[in-house]
Amino acid sequence: MEIKRIAVIGAGTMGRGIAEVAAVAGLDVLIVEVSESQRKLSQTQVRKSIEQGVRAGKIFAGGGSGTTADAAAAADVISSRIIWTDDIDAAAMTKFVIEAVPEEESLKLDVFSRLDGVCPPTAILASNTSSISLTRLASATGRPDRVVGMHFFNPVPMMAPVEIVRAATTSEDTVETTRRLAEQMGKQAFVVQGRPGFVVNRVLMPLINEAAIALHEGVADAVTIDGLMKLGCNHPMGPLRLADLVGLDVCVSILHVLHRELGDKFCPCPLLIDMVQAGKLGRKSGEGFYKY
Repeated sequence: MEIKRIAVIGAGTMGRGIAEVAAVAGLDVLIVEVSESQRKLSQTQVRKSIEQGVRAGKIFAGGGSGTTADAAAAADVISSRIIWTDDIDAAAMTKFVIEAVPEEESLKLDVFSRLDGVCPPTAILASNTSSISLTRLASATGRPDRVVGMHFFNPVPMMAPVEIVRAATTSEDTVETTRRLAEQMGKQAFVVQGRPGFVVNRVLMPLINEAAIALHEGVADAVTIDGLMKLGCNHPMGPLRLADLVGLDVCVSILHVLHRELGDKFCPCPLLIDMVQAGKLGRKSGEGFYKY
């Protein structure tokens, strides 16, 4: 099945990033966001990101020289491929839908149930979930063989990998179509089984959690922990700064899922929970382990 147009449900950080890379790749994109303020904010941010990409030579559209005028012209062309709406029923004629709403199972189940009711039976319904069971999401539909995980990484325009997550019910054709779409969008696709946390978060979240525990216990301060992990493990950034980039609320949400599914070694550090309750979510709130 050839995909020329996709729908993205949710225009948060991940949704707008997915929409951007799809439009840059030449796909037509319908993005559904119920919040008017979030839609307007995302439109502005997507356009700004595209212009920055053109000026930096990372996005090529129309053979421009990278000037401000060229960047604006390129942004016009690419942005014209994105249609913004608050109506999920608009996804009715789309062959491929990517859900990117907040990491709450009940919300995602509701979205999948609604999409199943409006999309054609042959449409593939993908989720950008980072930890929730794809098999449970598939059970909310009448097409469990056409439900799949398509887990992008933040920031989507910059990060190369996508985890293609196979639910217990996902067909081989669905996996292959999703893999080809990821590559069409300029990403490197890795097919994984739908186990809790998949691969990246199952390995990453204990690292972030243990770094938070070390900070909580006074083993070292945040700068020292990150400095040692960055240099000692040859990581591009330390785990606490990475947690700020991911969002501490997202980290805690994933850890709760892993804790429930896999046991106590994934129990969130009390410091992480306290910071989330205090509204210190990382970069997006202006403060996490660091101030921004």
